[in-house]
Amino acid sequence: MGVYFAASFFDTLNSIIGSINGVLWSDWVLYAVLAVGVIFTFWSGFCQFKALTHGSAVVRGKYDNHEDPGAINHFQALSAALSATVGLGNIGGVALAIALGGPGAVFWMWVVGFFGMALKTTEVTLSMLYRNTDNPKEPHGGPMWVAKEGFAEWGGVWITVGKWVGGIFCVTLLISAVTGGNMFQAWNVADVTYSYFGIPKVGTGIVLAVLVGLVIIGGIQRIGNVAGRLVPLMCAIYLLAAFYVLIFKIGVIPEMLKLIVSSAFSPLEAQGAFLGGTAGYAFMWGMKRALFSNEAGQGSSPIAHSAAKTKEPVREAVVAGLEPFIDTIVVCTLTALVILSSGVWNRQADFALASLPTMTQVKKTNKDGKVVPYKKGEERVWSFALSPVPAEAKAQAGENVFMVIGADANSKSNNKQHRLNGKVVLAVKVLNSWQQVTGLQATLDKLVKAKKLPEDKAKVLATNVRQGKVKPTKFIAWDTFSSVATPSFTNFKNKDVNAKDVFFIFQGATLTAKAFDSVTPGLGKWLVTLAAWLFALSTMISWSYYGEQGVVYLVGEGWVLAYKVVYCLLVVVAAIPQLVSTEAQLDALTGLGTGIMLFANIPIMLIFGLKAMNAYHDYMKRLKAGEFKAHEAPSVVDVVEGKD
Repeated sequence: MGVYFAASFFDTLNSIIGSINGVLWSDWVLYAVLAVGVIFTFWSGFCQFKALTHGSAVVRGKYDNHEDPGAINHFQALSAALSATVGLGNIGGVALAIALGGPGAVFWMWVVGFFGMALKTTEVTLSMLYRNTDNPKEPHGGPMWVAKEGFAEWGGVWITVGKWVGGIFCVTLLISAVTGGNMFQAWNVADVTYSYFGIPKVGTGIVLAVLVGLVIIGGIQRIGNVAGRLVPLMCAIYLLAAFYVLIFKIGVIPEMLKLIVSSAFSPLEAQGAFLGGTAGYAFMWGMKRALFSNEAGQGSSPIAHSAAKTKEPVREAVVAGLEPFIDTIVVCTLTALVILSSGVWNRQADFALASLPTMTQVKKTNKDGKVVPYKKGEERVWSFALSPVPAEAKAQAGENVFMVIGADANSKSNNKQHRLNGKVVLAVKVLNSWQQVTGLQATLDKLVKAKKLPEDKAKVLATNVRQGKVKPTKFIAWDTFSSVATPSFTNFKNKDVNAKDVFFIFQGATLTAKAFDSVTPGLGKWLVTLAAWLFALSTMISWSYYGEQGVVYLVGEGWVLAYKVVYCLLVVVAAIPQLVSTEAQLDALTGLGTGIMLFANIPIMLIFGLKAMNAYHDYMKRLKAGEFKAHEAPSVVDVVEGKD
């Protein structure tokens, strides 16, 4: 009972979050973030190239000094930050962007990746300039300290303003930590693990919570040590597998690259399982998922970089510029090419129904329960009879499927709008199995009530199924559908889809797994499941530290333990199907976290941007003059273990 009450609460909460996201992710916000990246790119003189050259040398340990203030070396700081960014956004997020925005979304991910390098360099420069090193072995940094110390330099009332701005950022940081940095990860891992192995989602959530708890107890040094080993390992495994798939698809890669660029600026017509999307959809989803993946402009990774051992703020900032390149331009691109070259995003129907489901208009009643007629132009609700699943269809109970319905642009399925390109509507459905006794009885009751099955036959059938005398039949229990116009399974423009076609809905990481499976059956099952676990663990661990620093700023270190307990409990909450069951809910949560952090951090970057750029150019001038001498690179083992 408590779970279903909570589910109702979460439905209401999701509706509120959706409204907020409508503001946070409006087009002008995306343009503004991109514009800030462009500004700092030119202001810094294209710092992206310094990140790739000088930043790589710093990461290799050629400028490390064990006596510098900080808790971890440059490599470990980069690994800790990457462990938060290289995660399920690279697996599930890219798949979501392609599924909703089409191949063109990948182009806009590249754009965000490039200009995101400038955003990351700038925000980390500021955090390093203003980090708190009262305890040199446990420094504190991030946009909250930039706001507090930066405004304090102006004196007077600005001291109070700085404290409040820092506090506001910390609130947004905590929201993002528990949503995108935690719940998004747990949900995706639970979903892909259940999809392939049938392990209950709650069980996955509990295991994840325990593993995360064991690491975060040790603080930033343990997080840095774990990340320094985990990130290179998981990236190597994933990238090798991606290259393996692309070798088999080498012939279509040029065509896919061309498709990515062309569909970024022009609509892609509906075809196969992809229902089509405008160039605007590609831009929105590409920007949104890239920002979520590489966290450029959010102000999160500067918290990890602030723990680095260095006396030169810009040196660590240049290292940070590598993050969007590795995360978005390398890892996300390989994921996108695997998905696109496999064709799973735009595949043909998974199976077809023997006949179209019967459609019935649901009667409208007033508050007294009396049937009243619909007004002209009023939205009407339609219900559909159960559809038997063909015996040859490889459909499992609980899988999500859809059919394409031609209707008006404002039509809704399952109380959610699914308008794409203003032409077709995606109707989301759920497969139920008569093997589930409770589901069987409910289905039979509906059939008897609708006078589609005699009551005596229903009782005999229920008994025979329970006793195993009859092979259970699977049915699709369709959602209701609301529309002003009468919906039709035949009146739509999609040359590759027949009226009776049914498609599986592969969500997030599962779509990526299916792409790997298309080359070597079973590869996606094991690779994506393993990668999902490793990526999610690393992301949740790092984001726990980010949130912890927000707690320290707001209420002090005495509340850190309570925060860690709540953080681990939310891992389990995200894995409860009744509470978070769809990608729409998931995207609403992650969009909220990412969006509000951008709103809090971008103004801080602009206000103090001059100081960051002055420090950047001063450092580069001194580097060019030969003030900093690189020493011989330490061994890789010493760099990874932080012993250099």
